[in-house]
Amino acid sequence: MYLKCDRILDARKLFDRMPDRDVVVWSAMIAGYSRLGLVEEAKELFGEMRSGGVEPNLVSWNGMLAGFGNNGFYDEAVGMFRMMLVQGFWPDGSTVSCVLPAVGCLEDVVVGAQVHGYVIKQGLGSDKFVVSAMLDMYGKCGCVKEMSRVFDEVEEMEIGSLNAFLTGLSRNGMVDTALEVFNKFKDQKMELNVVTWTSIIASCSQNGKDLEALELFRDMQAYGVEPNAVTIPSLIPACGNISALMHGKEIHCFSLRRGIFDDVYVGSALIDMYAKCGRIQLARRCFDKMSALNLVSWNAVMKGYAMHGKAKETMEMFHMMLQSGQKPDLVTFTCVLSACAQNGLTEEGWRCYNSMSEEHGIEPKMEHYACLVTLLSRVGKLEEAYSIIKEMPFEPDACVWGALLSSCRVHNNLSLGEIAAEKLFFLEPTNPGNYILLSNIYASKGLWDEENRIREVMKSKGLRKNPGYSWIEVGHKVHMLLAGDQSHPQMKDILEKLDKLNMQMKKSGYLPKTNFVLQDVEEQDKEQILCGHSEKLAVVLGLLNTSPGQPLQVIKNLRICDDCHAVIKVISRLEGREIYVRDTNRFHHFKDGVCSCGDFW
Repeated sequence: MYLKCDRILDARKLFDRMPDRDVVVWSAMIAGYSRLGLVEEAKELFGEMRSGGVEPNLVSWNGMLAGFGNNGFYDEAVGMFRMMLVQGFWPDGSTVSCVLPAVGCLEDVVVGAQVHGYVIKQGLGSDKFVVSAMLDMYGKCGCVKEMSRVFDEVEEMEIGSLNAFLTGLSRNGMVDTALEVFNKFKDQKMELNVVTWTSIIASCSQNGKDLEALELFRDMQAYGVEPNAVTIPSLIPACGNISALMHGKEIHCFSLRRGIFDDVYVGSALIDMYAKCGRIQLARRCFDKMSALNLVSWNAVMKGYAMHGKAKETMEMFHMMLQSGQKPDLVTFTCVLSACAQNGLTEEGWRCYNSMSEEHGIEPKMEHYACLVTLLSRVGKLEEAYSIIKEMPFEPDACVWGALLSSCRVHNNLSLGEIAAEKLFFLEPTNPGNYILLSNIYASKGLWDEENRIREVMKSKGLRKNPGYSWIEVGHKVHMLLAGDQSHPQMKDILEKLDKLNMQMKKSGYLPKTNFVLQDVEEQDKEQILCGHSEKLAVVLGLLNTSPGQPLQVIKNLRICDDCHAVIKVISRLEGREIYVRDTNRFHHFKDGVCSCGDFW
């Protein structure tokens, strides 16, 4: 009773006063320490039990294994399993199902295969808990082939094994296979539980199938399965990813009706969703209404402010967090450094970077160096950024070199651009974006032979430029538009409206920025190319299908180009609209012909 009430000291007092203690009492006390993650105390008590003449049984071993594994002491759990075998104890199904999750978290597939061999020898393959644990272990180790073999060998499928398999597929990015398996068992009328539905919704949300995640959520309720406080945070990111604000608000209302808004992870997910949908004020309101805050909540609101280029508010939240007693982590500093980079605040960025190790004992990781390189290179300090890269304590990754190359494109620095590109061609030989950036630098300088050479290299490698996509939510439907695509049913109306806007803009003095069409074509052709950019098409679609004065929200899968940025500024003034555009760098809030980024992005 004391142990279940987390009164470990009272339990120990009672334990110490007992004149006779059998293996059951010893095992209960050891399990209590293990469950709380008190590894040394549990081991010490285990040794006292044996020295006192009481031999441990399977319950004693299993209690320690489960406690160590559940508290993140994975090496200790695997070590106890090995010791158990060495000392002649034969693990049962409970032991195996306790140690396999620890093996998976260590991603030690060699030990995992040995435990699998033990399962086969001892005939434990029919234990549903063992099967689920093996599926989980192989999934965490990235061994999809072995995981699938275990799944296929199950004679009578039960829900725990199915859930573990779906999670494993999702973890390894095999969302299409996960959907096939899910639909197969759903069609077979298998009784799927909330874990099954939540697993497949999370799988879609985490792997770019956001519309499918929203559809599955509707199906889940239609099948009479009640979503819980895990389902909602798994679904909400899908709304943020495609900026489906209306769907996000509906899910927010659902969480309020079901009384799960107070769950810290639900609240944090809603903060992130509203920020990604351009409604940073609503994100802050959610934050302020949360009854309990943790590091995830603080990071979510700081990330939102940083995404919107609000460095001042990001720093204010950072200082509020420190005053509340919450310790920052690596993500916190990524948010703060990102906010500084968005606004070109080099001094504040350096101060924040230096405080990581000096004041908070946190050593910068790769992402922090990437932020620092972005911060310096975007304000034109490319040589200084390159010096930082050369002095890094570990080998720079593609994010770091990519930050430098991207800024070399903005500032047309050919020499450093070629250095960064060469590194990226080695690190990411199949990423077309790196080749495009270098070819753009060549094109901006009129080096068409070099630009063509890069295009030929791409062609020989079978690489194609990533097409520009934009999404816009109109009513309850999310529309996706592709640059140059004519398939949208309203494309004729979109192009007619765009032509009218172009005439209005030219009358008001706007001229297309054709210098950003980095192709050796005629000026008139360049204007035509600019008209087909997906973010323009999405904005015009929004104008055609919403009431005058209603805000528009667009997402772009690439960085917004300078011409589109200039055009949308003018449209916001001509049409009297607030237009939010989220690209890969940040949020742009256009209003009355002005953008929140101050033309710095």
